[in-house]
Amino acid sequence: MKEFFKNIKYVWMYAKNERKRIIIYFCLSVFGVVASIVFPFISAKIIVGLTDNNLKQFIYMSFIYVFVRLIGDTVQYFRAKLYEKVFRHIYINIQSNLGSEILKLSNKTLEENGSGLFIQRLVGDTRNISGIFTDLNRHLNGIISNVGIIVTFFVLSKPIFVFVLIAFSIRFTIEILRINTYNKNDKEYRASNDSMTGFTGEIVRGAEDIKMLNGEESFLKELKNRFEKLNIEKYQMENTNLSFLIVRWYWAEISYFIMMCLIAVSVYKGTMSVAVGVVIFNFGNRYNGLVSSITEFHELIKRFNLSATRIFEIFYDDKYEKENFGQEHLDRVNGDFEFKNVTFKYDKNKVLKNLSFKVKANETVAFVGKSGAGKTTIFSLLCKMYDGYTGKILIDGVDIKSLDKDSIRGNITIVSQNPYIFNMSIRDNLKLVKDNLTDKEMKQACKMACLDDYIESLPNKYDTIVGEGGVTLSGGQKQRLAIARAFVQKTEIILFDEATSALDNETQFRIQQAIDNLQKEYTILIIAHRLSTIKNADRILVLDNGNIVAEGKHEVLLKNCDQYKELYNTEINKNEL
Repeated sequence: MKEFFKNIKYVWMYAKNERKRIIIYFCLSVFGVVASIVFPFISAKIIVGLTDNNLKQFIYMSFIYVFVRLIGDTVQYFRAKLYEKVFRHIYINIQSNLGSEILKLSNKTLEENGSGLFIQRLVGDTRNISGIFTDLNRHLNGIISNVGIIVTFFVLSKPIFVFVLIAFSIRFTIEILRINTYNKNDKEYRASNDSMTGFTGEIVRGAEDIKMLNGEESFLKELKNRFEKLNIEKYQMENTNLSFLIVRWYWAEISYFIMMCLIAVSVYKGTMSVAVGVVIFNFGNRYNGLVSSITEFHELIKRFNLSATRIFEIFYDDKYEKENFGQEHLDRVNGDFEFKNVTFKYDKNKVLKNLSFKVKANETVAFVGKSGAGKTTIFSLLCKMYDGYTGKILIDGVDIKSLDKDSIRGNITIVSQNPYIFNMSIRDNLKLVKDNLTDKEMKQACKMACLDDYIESLPNKYDTIVGEGGVTLSGGQKQRLAIARAFVQKTEIILFDEATSALDNETQFRIQQAIDNLQKEYTILIIAHRLSTIKNADRILVLDNGNIVAEGKHEVLLKNCDQYKELYNTEINKNEL
């Protein structure tokens, strides 16, 4: 139980804005407990009236009995509405906060655990714990209300049997209408939920791109909006279901009152014995209800503890490593940065070895080398996607370990070789990095990325949904959209990691012109296998096995660096083939 109370305390923290509703829910529940105590006394009065042939007392107490039950059903109706509101808001709050925590996880943690683990906890486990307060109250009430009441009776009367068939037919019709309506709404809800599940999966799968774009705030805003929309659908579905349930509950009480009147008439006419009347009146089986309540309560505790532990260990357990940032803030950087004796290992393999170099503000520097030389790692470390390196990385002379997140990622834009495109419209993919993006800025960025002609050819133009991972786009179109995102962000430092590798020569040439136009205004770093794309770079650094083995301009390196010459000749041979 120690673990249970610890988890309850955590959930209570995220129920801050719902605590008044929870208290009201508990207060309304008191009525059910009081009613369960009062009903036996009312039943006794009814039986006395029946056995003493006091028809007036029997009808009068029966009316009170049904009246109390109708009030109870009304209270239950409002309790159910409160339950939906409390559950929905706690659910959104925990999911949004858990989504934020997942985006804080280090890349190493995400890579080691896989996306499925976080998706299940974000979607399934949060649902299992969000209704704990109201669920506990409901199960405890069921146990209290059923304790000591064990009654089993069988109905023996032809007129009553006929009435039961009629009452059953009406209740069955109501139930069929409810189920059919619920299933129809549930089908639509599940379709929306499937879409939501795919979107939440993109939080984890696209976490690196979100971080590099410094788009956490925009993405979490979109995430919360989608959660709210989905849960409103669920809320409306449950409201419709409740409307059927209140009719079913009312009919159950009214039909029971009619049955009692039939019992009274039958006993009065002598067609039914008092004993049979008492059996019919007390029809029910509360023993199974008590067993069910205790069993369900036990299962609730186990299910809650399991889900709560899986969720809150992401929040509070050191098992899942979080990103660490400093406190120092730079509003706008100049663009100077430096690597000083940086060594970095990944899975015991040294990727960078005592690496040192400087880049001046507004300088364009290219990195070349064979696969595995450490080029992309340089970009990842500069964006603080990984820790665990030795040495120093400085931006404008300040160690990035002392800088806050916005100072780093808010001033660096990266376009990767395989950019992640989110299952949104083209417009929303661009707005992720800039909430207040204007149509003029959007179209200008797409024009610079040579994507505007393609977008204008689409039926929905900028509102076209591109599918999960940008599945409806070609590799080149994905890269161009990622480049457009970079142009929208317009930071002082722009990193291109094989950003034109999937483009045809003509498009690559046009984008290269756009990149060239940015030179001298921004600090630009380029990783490229196509050496022809970096001829205009101010400097080219040649990497081999985690070290810089040569640097200079294109023409100088062709003459003086054998490794660069080999890379260049390899490219020429590929083009000839």
